[in-house]
Amino acid sequence: MPEANQKAYLNTALAEESEDTQKGKFLTFHLANEDYGIEIRFVTEIIGIQKITEVPDMPAFVKGVINLRGKVVPVMDVRTRFNLPARDYDDRTCIIVVNIDDKAVGLVVDKVNEVADIPEKQIEPPPRTNKEGTRYIEGMGKINNEVKILLDVQRLLYSEELTAISASAES
Repeated sequence: MPEANQKAYLNTALAEESEDTQKGKFLTFHLANEDYGIEIRFVTEIIGIQKITEVPDMPAFVKGVINLRGKVVPVMDVRTRFNLPARDYDDRTCIIVVNIDDKAVGLVVDKVNEVADIPEKQIEPPPRTNKEGTRYIEGMGKINNEVKILLDVQRLLYSEELTAISASAES
């Protein structure tokens, strides 16, 4: 499926999802060498990469802001947030716009895969480590012979970081 058609299909699928049918549905995406998923209920849309305006004095993982139909939306590079090696954006790079505490935030990912059904019984708790990075992980979703790392979108940004980012986007 061509990239533009895939994004249109995913956006249509997102729009058609109702609150009741969103349980167990995750938008999956690729980052570095792994596949991740976030609960579909947080996703508002998927857009291609576009010009990001840098905002001074922000955490390194906040790349800046974009103008999305007249609304200023802060953008976070998930690779940088996870301390993964940087890579140039390309035609597969997407911004997943999520709603966190009634604030829109864009998440830059390498590529979006699909909306996947992962029933609760197919989700295991994240591995227990002393690493701070695991705080973002909600669980490990099993699909056939694959494992998707399921992220807790609300933990990707601490509330104080979200407040600071939102304040800078509004000013």
